[in-house]
Amino acid sequence: MPGEVLVAIMNSWDDFHILREQLWYRIPVERAPRRWPPKWLAFYQTKAFGEEAYTIQYYGRVVEKRIVKRRVLFPGEIPNPKSEREYYRVRIESLEQLPNPIRSRRPRRIVFVPTTWSKFRLAESINDLFDDSPLEDRLWSKLKELRISAERQWELITEGPRYLLDFAVFCARGNLDVETDGHIWHSNPNGASRDRTRDNTLASVGWHVLRFDSSQIRESLTEYCVPEIAKTIGTLGGPSEEALAPRKLYSTPDGIVQQLSLFEESVEYDLD
Repeated sequence: MPGEVLVAIMNSWDDFHILREQLWYRIPVERAPRRWPPKWLAFYQTKAFGEEAYTIQYYGRVVEKRIVKRRVLFPGEIPNPKSEREYYRVRIESLEQLPNPIRSRRPRRIVFVPTTWSKFRLAESINDLFDDSPLEDRLWSKLKELRISAERQWELITEGPRYLLDFAVFCARGNLDVETDGHIWHSNPNGASRDRTRDNTLASVGWHVLRFDSSQIRESLTEYCVPEIAKTIGTLGGPSEEALAPRKLYSTPDGIVQQLSLFEESVEYDLD
């Protein structure tokens, strides 16, 4: 299924110069994302870009996609095991700059994020871009409204599997993973077994897990789901923000209120 916008990683100045001067970007064919091909490319800049790190500032409309070998992309490169590797060379019409960068509140690993044009144009943070689940979108909208800091589609690497957490909340006395489970997955015995294994693995490295099914999110988001999230965050000492005093969450007759502070950072990464 084709996509509207693909956010792709930009982690070196050499690649950025190619993009700016020659207007093309490469994606290994074997790593091409789902919802391919995109109509637009946008670029998530990593630590190499200093003050512009962990932002999306540049994008362009795709005008051509062609499969070529690496030796064609880089004719001056010394022959090596990657020389015959195939890439999509994606050309853009021009390199445009957003009036306001889309920021990641924490340094994080992002390789590809397929999204819609509407979400891309309205996004204030990376978390606004994800377009995988209406359930997640509904919960994310409520968490934003209550200013509960969470990271969507957070990558967690354990000694065993690699997990993508629907929502990760970093707290003073442990971390919280909030999962949104659809009815089909939730009632599937194999899915339930994998969930238990996953939850046990996360618990062993200090994560607490809350799961809400589709009916809970649709019918009792404000009355049940969000209060459970807020209560668990409170039990875990409040959100942990850059080693500052944890931010407390309080339940009041008017809803959830909290103290505010900055956002913590995470570990930097590199990607070939």
